[in-house]
Amino acid sequence: MSQELLTWLAVLAFMLGLIALLAEILIVPGFGVAGVAGIILLGWGVLLLSVDFTQATESLVVALIATVVLFAAGIKIFSKLRLWQRMTLEDRQKKESGYVAPVSELAVAPGMIGTALTPLRPAGSMDLNGKRLDVVTRGEYIAPGTRVEIMKLEGTRTVVRAIPE
Repeated sequence: MSQELLTWLAVLAFMLGLIALLAEILIVPGFGVAGVAGIILLGWGVLLLSVDFTQATESLVVALIATVVLFAAGIKIFSKLRLWQRMTLEDRQKKESGYVAPVSELAVAPGMIGTALTPLRPAGSMDLNGKRLDVVTRGEYIAPGTRVEIMKLEGTRTVVRAIPE
C-alpha cells in the first residue's frame, strides 16, 4: 500500500473515530457501539500514522496519561467553581418538606366504573364510589357527567375510557 494512501486511510479512520465519539456524546449519551467504534477507529488512525509499533504505543500511553490528568484537573476546577452544583439538583424531596407520594385510599382496579367530574382532556377527575380520583384518557375528550371505566393502572396513573351509552 502506498504511503500516501496509508496516510489518507489513517486520517479517515481518525476523523470517523471523532465523529463516532461525538455521536455517542450528543445523540445517545452513554457507552455503546458508537463509543467503542470511535475508540477503535481513533487508535487505528494513530497506529497507521506511526513509524513503528513502539512509537504508536508511546503516543497512546501519553494520550491516556494526558486524558487522566485533564480529567482530574477538570473535576478539581468544577468542584472549586461549584459548577457541579449549578448543573445538578441540590434539593431533596423529603417527607418533612411536604413531599409525599400519592397514597391510594381506595382500592382501584381495572374494570371499575365511575363518573367524570371534570372534563377529561385528557386529564381530569372522576368520582369513584364517592371518592375523587385523578385520571387520564388515552387522548380523547370526555365530557363531565359521562360514565367512565378504568382501563389500566400505570403506577400512580389511572387510564380511563368512556362507556358507550
